[in-house]
Amino acid sequence: VQLQASGGGLVQAGSSLRLSCAASGRTFSNYAMGWFRQAPGKDREFVAAISWSGTFTSYADSVKGRFTISRDNIKNTVFLQMNSLKPEDTAVYYCAADRVITKETKPPFWGRGTQVTVSS
Repeated sequence: VQLQASGGGLVQAGSSLRLSCAASGRTFSNYAMGWFRQAPGKDREFVAAISWSGTFTSYADSVKGRFTISRDNIKNTVFLQMNSLKPEDTAVYYCAADRVITKETKPPFWGRGTQVTVSS
């Protein structure tokens, strides 16, 4: 699976952004999709995941209630709606694909990251 993330940018605290990740190369609907992020000097961390059907979602505690993951299996795209952004959300955001994605997963397929910067 080839993945291409987009939608990052520089925003003020309290603002919203919507990230997109377009997939190609294999049957998108066979894969769970996830978003991870890596802040400067920190390890990459799990943000959110969605099952292949879109029925099940999971979130890191730090983003629960503010971020929403969704997918469109017709357009082969997964989204991350980020509301009430905080400076600590600043990171490079990556999308990933695997049969199942949890916070412990190390997916085999990764997209290039998109930078999200939240100013205070």
